[in-house]
Amino acid sequence: MSSRSKRFISVFVSNFLLVLASLVVLLPIFWVIRTSLANRYIAYKIPPEWFFAPTFDNYRVIFNQYPFQKYLLNSIYISLLAAIVAVIIGSLAAYSIARFRTGGSFLRLSMLSTQMLPPITLIIPIYLIFQTLKIWDSPMGLIIAYLSFNLPYTVWILIGFFQSIPIDLDEAAMIDGCSRLQALFKIIFPVALPGLISAGTFSFIMNWNEFLFALVLTGKNTRTLPVAIASLWTQQGVQIGAVSAATVITILPVIILTFVIQKSLVRNLTFGAIK
Repeated sequence: MSSRSKRFISVFVSNFLLVLASLVVLLPIFWVIRTSLANRYIAYKIPPEWFFAPTFDNYRVIFNQYPFQKYLLNSIYISLLAAIVAVIIGSLAAYSIARFRTGGSFLRLSMLSTQMLPPITLIIPIYLIFQTLKIWDSPMGLIIAYLSFNLPYTVWILIGFFQSIPIDLDEAAMIDGCSRLQALFKIIFPVALPGLISAGTFSFIMNWNEFLFALVLTGKNTRTLPVAIASLWTQQGVQIGAVSAATVITILPVIILTFVIQKSLVRNLTFGAIK
């Protein structure tokens, strides 16, 4: 067999495996979108009907019979604010660790160890503390809960970005008359902005998709989209069309955000990982 034939077979097999892997990921999403546009009869029909007139009745149901617009705003507000706070605090902590070796290797290992604890082991103590502090069923309580497991992850990501920035920039800024804080905010943070955006994006997505803490720590006032979707499983059965429509609404912002920052996100994460 010639080298050209071997190369063709190698490329064909690689592309086939990539297409197959993509279908495994994308087909469930396409099926959810298809079901969200089907009426109740077609949604439950077996074998499935592939061609039908699409309808938006399921979307009308979740916005008219359920206050999904409120749940959507709750998810945006809580996820975005928790991500912003995590990036602000995490960037200061990561800069201190990267430049001054604060805490040494022990601190880095302790940050990773917080990610090893199953969330289910923490939810009951956190619930009791929040009940005592009267912050259960409040946006502030859920934001604090999200920070407890997202902040170490954010710090860990940002350490690599700050280590990739030459320390000569700090020294040059201070020689020119800047204080340490002025050098940080005027020089280092603008250079590290792509990394801050990347860390903030991952933090936002983790907050957006989180279910367990939101289920236990929220009520009617602060319910988020993942918990709202779970509430569509009723004693009368699963409202599959409404569940699919709510799922599409939940994943749509993440998909849009990913496409908007995709190139920058991959480039910046790779840049931070090199160091």
